[in-house]
Amino acid sequence: MAVLKQPPPSKKTTPRKPTLILTNPQMVAEHTPCTMHLSILPLQLASKLFYSLEQSSRDWQRNKWWLFDRLVESPHRTAFFVRKTDGVSDDETWHESAQYWYNGRKTDPPDVFSSEMEEACEIIERLVTDEIRRRPYRYPLEWAGGGVDSTNDLIWRANVAASNRYEGRNESVGWHSDHMTYLGPHCTIGTRRMFSLRETVPLHETEIRGAQTFNIPLPHNSLVIMHASCQERFKHSVPPQSAMDVYRPTHPRIPGGPIEPFNCRINITFRFYRPDFKPPSIPLCKCGIPTVLRPDMKNQRDGQEGKYWWTCFAGAQNDGKSCGMWKVMDMEAEGRGPTVGSMQQTGASSSSSSTEQLQNTRR
Repeated sequence: MAVLKQPPPSKKTTPRKPTLILTNPQMVAEHTPCTMHLSILPLQLASKLFYSLEQSSRDWQRNKWWLFDRLVESPHRTAFFVRKTDGVSDDETWHESAQYWYNGRKTDPPDVFSSEMEEACEIIERLVTDEIRRRPYRYPLEWAGGGVDSTNDLIWRANVAASNRYEGRNESVGWHSDHMTYLGPHCTIGTRRMFSLRETVPLHETEIRGAQTFNIPLPHNSLVIMHASCQERFKHSVPPQSAMDVYRPTHPRIPGGPIEPFNCRINITFRFYRPDFKPPSIPLCKCGIPTVLRPDMKNQRDGQEGKYWWTCFAGAQNDGKSCGMWKVMDMEAEGRGPTVGSMQQTGASSSSSSTEQLQNTRR
């Protein structure tokens, strides 16, 4: 007599690794393509920056967009800021002709960096540049800055900032990866909140390992730099929490005044609008809206292989309707750069030419 048995699963499932809490900068650097930096700003500047943004953020708006045929609203408030110059030249009109778009819609002209944000920006620019120079490997499509071997120029500049206000323990942002057009480090001021990273496992590895989530507790006055390959390999979020600490600045809002308690966290994402990716250079879709740049996350190989494509994002605002346009990004054909890869090729070509000339001379 045959014994009835449960049929075997049609597809082998790979167990997911347990969530790992990364409590210090060493653990963050070991497990992710990020670096964490604590107490990055002088204490008084950190307090002044918090007070400035806390006051202005009371009037910030919640973004709305279409998702799967329904209108949704972000569970936090957002604002955008722009620097007077792009950090590469002294031209203060560079952003006047730029078209700022968010979730498929044109935004109002952003505010200029405040004096506190400008002061913080200068500190962060130098820190990010130093961290980039310390990394053992730079990816081919990274911006080459003032030259791969230069030690005087800043490789990375902060000329745009996106700021989010998370009120209390329930305001959050779900899993996502940022559009590749504008990227930068995340600076946190205010109460401690969890910052989560989750791997997107490439297709060629799905049968041998599962994704892992990393939780990073970020205290006030901390900075996370999401280095090259992070957006291609990870999604991130700020999840709701069951409890949270009350934040008290180290300095009063007014000299001699009381220290006020706060339960909000303000995140500033400083971004570098690369000169070769300025808004006028971004392709338009058939809707007439600037496309967004996305990585092929499922076919990445440690950020070194994989394609990027421009895709229509008008559906986020156009009642969920999109023209469906997309095309693969071609750095050379689109005239973008210089990149680390192109500079290395130029250097190798120059070295080869010099060697050939030396050999001819010897003959």
